[in-house]
Amino acid sequence: MSESAAPVPRAGVIGLGDIGRGLADNLLEAGVALSVCDIRPEATEAYTDGAHVADSPADLARHSDVIMVAVLNDDQVRGVLRGDDGVFAGAAEGSTVVIVSTIATSTVEELHAEGAGHGVHIVDCGVSGGPSAAASGELVCMVGGSAEDVERVTPVLSVISSLVLHMGPHGAGLSAKLARNLVTYGSWLAAFEAQELAEAAGIDLQKLGQAIAESDKHIGGASRLMFRTTAAPWPPDTDDGLMTIMRNAAVMAHKDLAAARQLGEELGVPLPLADLTDARCDQVFGLGGEPA
Repeated sequence: MSESAAPVPRAGVIGLGDIGRGLADNLLEAGVALSVCDIRPEATEAYTDGAHVADSPADLARHSDVIMVAVLNDDQVRGVLRGDDGVFAGAAEGSTVVIVSTIATSTVEELHAEGAGHGVHIVDCGVSGGPSAAASGELVCMVGGSAEDVERVTPVLSVISSLVLHMGPHGAGLSAKLARNLVTYGSWLAAFEAQELAEAAGIDLQKLGQAIAESDKHIGGASRLMFRTTAAPWPPDTDDGLMTIMRNAAVMAHKDLAAARQLGEELGVPLPLADLTDARCDQVFGLGGEPA
C-alpha cells in the first residue's frame, strides 16, 4: 500500500465482490471515512461497526466525496449511477465517481457526459492484480480522466494500490486495462496450447508448470519486450547492437517455434497459436514485415 501526504476524502464503495471488498477493507483499515453499498445484505454485514452502510447508491453518494463503483458490467454501472436512487441523484456537485468495473470505453464517455450535467466528475480506473492484490492493497490502477480529476482521487487510490498510473483522458484507463487483459488471456491460451502439446508427448503437466514458473523468474513474462514507446518497427537509426539482439532473438524464436510445430504435426496436435506467432514473430521483435 502506498502512502500519500494529501488528505483522504470521504470514500464510498458500491459493489462488495472480490475487488470491491478489498477496496472497502483497505480504506476502512486506513481510517478513511467509508460508506458501502451492495444489493446483498450479507455483503455489508462486516461493515456495520466501522462504516456507513448505505441503503442505496444515492444514500452512499450523499456521504461520499469519491464514489468507487465495482460492479460487474456496463448495465450495472449505469444502474447504480442513474435513477432516483442512483449516485447522480445523491452526489453533491464536485463529487467524483471512479469506475473500477471493466466496461466499454464508449460507456465511460456516455456516463462522463451525463455526469457533467449533474456536476459529477467521472474517472475510469482499470485495476490489475486480481482479488489477492485487492485484499492486500496492492492493485495496479490505470486511470483515465483529466489531470485535476485524477489528482482529486489519487489519495483514495493510493490507499488501495501499489501503483497509480494516469494513462490519459477519459477512457484511457479502461483502454489500458483491456490491453492488459489481452496479455493475460492470450498468455493463458499459449499455456493451454503448450499443455496440449506436452500432454500428447507424455509430459507431466504439473512438472511442466513448475518448470515454467521457476524459469519465468529469470526470463520474465509477457512484459519483457514492452519497454518501447511504440509497437512500430525499429527506425533506421536504431543502435546496431540493439538491432543485432532483436534479429538474433527473432531467429531463435523461429527456430524454436519450427521445432514445436514439427512436434505438433508428429503428434497430431494442432498449434494455431504457434503458427500465428511464427507468422508474426518478426513484428514482435520490431523488425517489420507482414504476417506470412
